[in-house]
Amino acid sequence: MLQPRKEAHRKVRIGTNKGRATRCNTVAFGDFGLLALGNERVTARQIEAARQAMTRYTKRGGKIWIRIFPHTPVTKKPLDVKMGSGKGSPEYHAAKVKAGTVMFEIKGVSEEVAREAFRLAGHKLPIKTRFIKREEV
Repeated sequence: MLQPRKEAHRKVRIGTNKGRATRCNTVAFGDFGLLALGNERVTARQIEAARQAMTRYTKRGGKIWIRIFPHTPVTKKPLDVKMGSGKGSPEYHAAKVKAGTVMFEIKGVSEEVAREAFRLAGHKLPIKTRFIKREEV
């Protein structure tokens, strides 16, 4: 699973995740991409599940790029704990994904295979997604 090697701060504030992506919003490395249509936190487990689904469907053919990384630690308090007494301990890491972010890219496979692989990966993610192709300039 993806996880940062070092962290500046063990616990971070939740913050907001509004608006559209201004970076990572085009297909840069591969021929096809999986675009996020909403704003959501994607956990490291969800990213890994999507990656495994794509890799298994393509039978390890082609090259896959993961364009998001779970930098943000997410805290959680244990069950049956009263209000107060501070912030909970870090449980997992998540990536803050904005609408318009290209999350995965693939190259070296046909469009039909890429479309189906991204469809399977999209089912593992908490956001609606769309299949996109690289614009030829």
